[in-house]
Amino acid sequence: MLLPRAHDLDIDPAIAAFHAQGFARLGPILSDAGARALGAAAAELMQHHHPSLFYQHDAPTGRYEDLDFGSGWVGPSERYRKLERLEQVAAFSAWIENAVFGRIAAAVLGDDVRLYRAVLWNKAPKVGMAVPWHQDDGRFWGLDQPPMLQVWTALDDASEAAGCLEVVPESHRGGLATAEGGTVTPACLAAADVERVAVALPAVRGEAILVHNHLWHRTGPNRTDRPRRAMSVSYLAGSTGCRRRRGTPRTFKRLFR
Repeated sequence: MLLPRAHDLDIDPAIAAFHAQGFARLGPILSDAGARALGAAAAELMQHHHPSLFYQHDAPTGRYEDLDFGSGWVGPSERYRKLERLEQVAAFSAWIENAVFGRIAAAVLGDDVRLYRAVLWNKAPKVGMAVPWHQDDGRFWGLDQPPMLQVWTALDDASEAAGCLEVVPESHRGGLATAEGGTVTPACLAAADVERVAVALPAVRGEAILVHNHLWHRTGPNRTDRPRRAMSVSYLAGSTGCRRRRGTPRTFKRLFR
């Protein structure tokens, strides 16, 4: 799946930028054949129910505030916005554990790297919804130490019109904006003058971007006539534990062994 240039990629500049800015571009590293394979796998998952996966459909209104977080699979549709547990699908599992991500995860997190989640983010043509400013951590994540490292990979071209990632550089330095985590409050956004300092990160198919969990980020709606699909993988240090006490606490799969 990796492009030839990726095998010898110098990851040090990207890791330095990641720590300083909260994000870093790796450039295109996924081959066209790999992107096509993952795109085909994503399309198949949205047309045929896989009971081990978590599904979340777009809201009928197209508003994030109107999402139904508990509906799961609602039948074949191109409008699932989120599919989780991709590590259970062979094609995606191979990408989660590719050699470049392995080197980066080891440099940032140490030799014992675990998987928190692997997610397909889909924006259907013309109707894919916007996602507001948020951070990927907080009480709901249920972790005993803050997560740091996510890698986002474009499976399609992600222009600004298609709803590319937008970020607030260095916003990860302040930790969680609120104890609850997740969506950043209007008061915090106003205090940071977020619309002035935000940076759009349009990406071509196959490009990967490092994203710190505490970096403020959002995505816009898809106004194009093509899908905008991306995959994100959240990696954890092996010392991370689960704080949840309802039932058996989660254990996190070890990677790159």
